[in-house]
Amino acid sequence: MNGVAFGVFLFLFLVVTVLGFAAARWRRVSRLDNLDEWGLGGRGFGTFIAWFLIGGDIYTAYTFIAVPATLYAGSATGFFAVPYTIIIYPLVFAFMPRLWSVSHRHGYVTPADFVEGRYGSKGLGLAVAITGIVATMPYIALQLVGMQVVLQVMGLQSNSDNWFVKDLPLFVAFIILAAYTYSAGLRAPALIAFVKDTLIYVVIIVAVIYIPHQVGGWGHIFETVQKGFTDFNTQNADAIAAKQAAPKAIMPGPTGHWAYASLALGSALALFMYPHSVTGVLSTRNRSVIRRNAALLPAYSFLLGLLALLGFVAIAAGVKVANPQQSIPQLFENQFPAWFAGVAYAAIVIGALVPAAIMSIAAANLFTRNIYKAYLKPAASPTEEAKVAKLVSLVVKFGALLFVLAMDKSFAINLQLLGGVWILQTFPAIVAGLYTRWFHRWALLLAWAVAMAYGTITAYRTASPTQRHFGGSVANFPFTNTGVYIALTAFVINVVVAVLATVVLRALRVPDGEDRTVASDYVADLGDAHVEPELNPLT
Repeated sequence: MNGVAFGVFLFLFLVVTVLGFAAARWRRVSRLDNLDEWGLGGRGFGTFIAWFLIGGDIYTAYTFIAVPATLYAGSATGFFAVPYTIIIYPLVFAFMPRLWSVSHRHGYVTPADFVEGRYGSKGLGLAVAITGIVATMPYIALQLVGMQVVLQVMGLQSNSDNWFVKDLPLFVAFIILAAYTYSAGLRAPALIAFVKDTLIYVVIIVAVIYIPHQVGGWGHIFETVQKGFTDFNTQNADAIAAKQAAPKAIMPGPTGHWAYASLALGSALALFMYPHSVTGVLSTRNRSVIRRNAALLPAYSFLLGLLALLGFVAIAAGVKVANPQQSIPQLFENQFPAWFAGVAYAAIVIGALVPAAIMSIAAANLFTRNIYKAYLKPAASPTEEAKVAKLVSLVVKFGALLFVLAMDKSFAINLQLLGGVWILQTFPAIVAGLYTRWFHRWALLLAWAVAMAYGTITAYRTASPTQRHFGGSVANFPFTNTGVYIALTAFVINVVVAVLATVVLRALRVPDGEDRTVASDYVADLGDAHVEPELNPLT
């Protein structure tokens, strides 16, 4: 362990810890005893805060580690994360203001609240809620995995056989995260996001300028990577032919174009279906804040493109690690001065704290509103809702920690793969519902179930050279030999079943649920009836 790097890391970690607890009093207009205040930050975040919050929510520590790690490992489709974070923002510009409007008009806190109100179906709302919670849990676990990787590279993980002593730094970080999330709610990650995003911008910009210069420039980097991948493919030609090893490439070949494109499109459609993304959007002050952020957030996509290239830089710099996820932290340790390596480590760990906090809050909101209040205690008061949500947020984080410590990391990654497959299946009920009430509630529920079953079974049956099950996110589209993102195939099946079942159910005159919304709800803005202005808006 390098003392200077650790000292810088510890200082920055203590700074965000203080900010996390101070956030409980930050521009608060009332006590944090209801979900609007605790779970949505008072619904008053302006453009500046929302940009940091939503950006910090989407571009996580695991993104910081996993995206360049895929390029380091030679995945030809690894760069798909860049186009998908560009494709999503025109979609957000179009449909998220409508979700904001109807949610503020009716007091909805979660996407499942909207689905239940739109279709008059508790069952469909429960399906959306459970999908959101289950898809979010492994996402939180992977943030802790990202923290664990950094702590390992820093030398903070003990070699003790005692599991508690071995991961003691991770426990400490977890306890601090749980404490300030419990006390301050969404305000804590909103305030910390300022530090997190600033550090990440500084670290990545310095890294893509300084490190390539140290290793011979970008031309040398790409030549080294291309030669290394070619040599690997030549030396392992027999194993690749026998599908015992995966070929390495900088760009996908002709057979991989559909896989690459479908990964980008499917991931884009799924991203803002995650509960934590919706939570960030609903915390904003008005519709214009969402539109401005849809225009400004692609700045993070530019940063992500630079970050991804660091995977190639690590290869050219001679970084040798058994686990590709350690490649970027190890690159920083090898190339940066000790003090700046400490800044980089802090950026990644703090980059895990922000999304982990928002994700646990979003999962707690879903459980409280769409399971506890909907089924267990319909008469629960706003204060009781907030108390339950706070406790559930602790349980969610504790579950994610046990997940990381007790199970193989590949299992967490596999479940994250399934999370993307699952969460996309809520898209028809949520997004279609923002524009039309044509779909029948039972048709949507049936289509959701069919798509979930198909996606789960297909992902389970997908093999790779190293795994018999959950070996990848791409499988042949039905009745073809074309590889397509499993989630997108399941989504197509979802839409087809929903359309056909709706036609049949309406022909049979099966009763539909009551729509508790009206057309004007979807364009309501701050100052309109039942959309009250904040007393102390957060800019």
